Amino acid sequence: MQSTTHTKRSGEWWVGWIEEVSGVNCQERTREALRQSLAETLSEALDFNRCEALAAAGDDYQEEKVVIT
Repeated sequence: MQSTTHTKRSGEWWVGWIEEVSGVNCQERTREALRQSLAETLSEALDFNRCEALAAAGDDYQEEKVVIT
């Protein structure tokens, strides 16, 4: 999976967001630490959303992949 980050320096901190997923944002002391935090936070958010979607679907559902180009 590929996502777009937006990062910038803000005082002594680096702050960043994932463009495609609302609520995935972090701040760290270094740019590299920020990139890692964003990747980990995105992974956690997707896992959480996946679990919520499966719980909401119940027992009788179909799963299909969607490709966005």
